Amino acid sequence: MGIFDFLTGEFIDVIHWVDDTRDTMVWRFEREGHEIKYGAKLTVREGQAAVFVHEGQLADVFTPGLYMLETNNMPIMTTLQHWDHGFKSPFKSEIYFVNTTRFNDLKWGTKNPVICRDPEFGPVRLRAFGTYSVRVSDPAKFLVEIVGTDGEFTMDEISFQIRNIIVQEFSRTLARAGIPVLDMAANTRELGQLVATEIGPKLAEYGLMIPELYVENISLPPAVEEVMDKRSSMGVIGNLNEYMQFQAAEALGREGTGAAAIQAGLGAGLGMQIGQTAAQGGPWGSQAPEQITTAPAARQLPPPPPVEHVWHIARNGQTTGPFSKATLGRMAAEGELTRETYVWTAGQDGWMKAEDVQELAQLFTILPPPPPPGI
Repeated sequence: MGIFDFLTGEFIDVIHWVDDTRDTMVWRFEREGHEIKYGAKLTVREGQAAVFVHEGQLADVFTPGLYMLETNNMPIMTTLQHWDHGFKSPFKSEIYFVNTTRFNDLKWGTKNPVICRDPEFGPVRLRAFGTYSVRVSDPAKFLVEIVGTDGEFTMDEISFQIRNIIVQEFSRTLARAGIPVLDMAANTRELGQLVATEIGPKLAEYGLMIPELYVENISLPPAVEEVMDKRSSMGVIGNLNEYMQFQAAEALGREGTGAAAIQAGLGAGLGMQIGQTAAQGGPWGSQAPEQITTAPAARQLPPPPPVEHVWHIARNGQTTGPFSKATLGRMAAEGELTRETYVWTAGQDGWMKAEDVQELAQLFTILPPPPPPGI
């Protein structure tokens, strides 16, 4: 060791770590010969923990705060070194800073599909993926079980193992849950919480914990999803006949496809008529093939029904009514209504004799006219 390095080691008495990365979980404080001055200051920031390792043995663990490295602050180290109360000499030890903050937005997913028994579709293969967060809950155990002597341990070195644990437990949980495939989207939150609870004891053995685990999507094989899409489409279509009429109307509206659409519409109408007649009896029902005709392109509406008038009768200075035409016919047959009787209806210009009204004149054609005078 050069004189400059020796002097630098003698004067540097502040031990701390500022993390400028996003994935470092453990970082070892490097000193020449791992020599630490007695009475040096140790700064542990929020979201960190400092672990001392002396001659391969785990010693003291420091939580966030400012410490003076003396015998009263390092009980385990003092016991291992058999230090006296007045000990002032430098000592050799390794210091590992452990990041205890959350590592968020970590991905997980099933590499192979999980086979489950669905109550509606039977055996199905499911895939799932999501995100999770992880943090160090026990720095000493994490250092012993996972890190070892690695001077800089990153999240990538442990993420693959955590993903395997999540996928394994998720597969077991999904197979035992018995949730129908169509209802899984409504239960992804509960599934994530259940999986996080199940894998908690296993990760605790590594000194880790998962505060959050999310199931973003659970999907079926593409072939099954295609069949489900067709089934949903049929449900949206509803009445097939109305859908065919709608498609024909849409085709008629497109430029350059009028003739083809008309032929398609006539063909569909002929097919439907053949199917209906065949259902009534025989291959052509009760009609011969030559009697089957295509439906007209546009149905003609019947004319509106004629307006029936009602009539009033004037006799001896009094009016009676209203009477329908049928009633007037009976009155004419019984002699109560004659050709000379004055009648009126709405829209008629004043009172008129019954024989002068074209609509009522026909009531008297079945009766002979009165005899001429002198006969």
